[in-house]
Amino acid sequence: MNREEALHLVREFVKSESLVKHMLSVEAAMRFYAGKFGEDVESWGMIGLIHDFDWEIHPNLEQHPKDGAPILRQRGLPEDMVQDILSHGEHLGIPRDTLRRKALYACDEITGLITAVCLVRPSRSLLDLETSSVKKKWKDKSFAAGTNRDVMAQAATDFGVELWEHVGNVVVAMRGIAPELGLAGNFNKAEASG
Repeated sequence: MNREEALHLVREFVKSESLVKHMLSVEAAMRFYAGKFGEDVESWGMIGLIHDFDWEIHPNLEQHPKDGAPILRQRGLPEDMVQDILSHGEHLGIPRDTLRRKALYACDEITGLITAVCLVRPSRSLLDLETSSVKKKWKDKSFAAGTNRDVMAQAATDFGVELWEHVGNVVVAMRGIAPELGLAGNFNKAEASG
């Protein structure tokens, strides 16, 4: 499976644009870290891109991502990558015993929090988002109350990257695809008119 096929798979099973953007965000973060650690950028990116492809057809933890695994196997995804995707399901008990598995888990939920922070900023942009803004919202427990900050912090620790360094890295990664994510905002327009 190449990236084009992976994106086709995502588009086949996912109708929610916000979910597609989430997976693109995780892909960008995974590619960033693969480059940083000298790992295979394509395989890391693909795992990020397709990790939640089955959420709409299996929208509960009993099924996701377990019931999506046979589809991935039928589409020719190597078993090690299938296992990596399965490892992000906490309830499945698959050990996150590789750097790639730890990266996926660390990048998954944090991208959603970063997106939420962007969307409440006047610029609605990743281009001017600083780690300090995410940190400020992190402390506000009523903001993005559905996110589990303890899980995100522990995932970064398990991955071996300090939490705020990790947030900064993921912001940088997501900036690279800000227009695709709808998070270039009005930052450039404000700069141009200034």
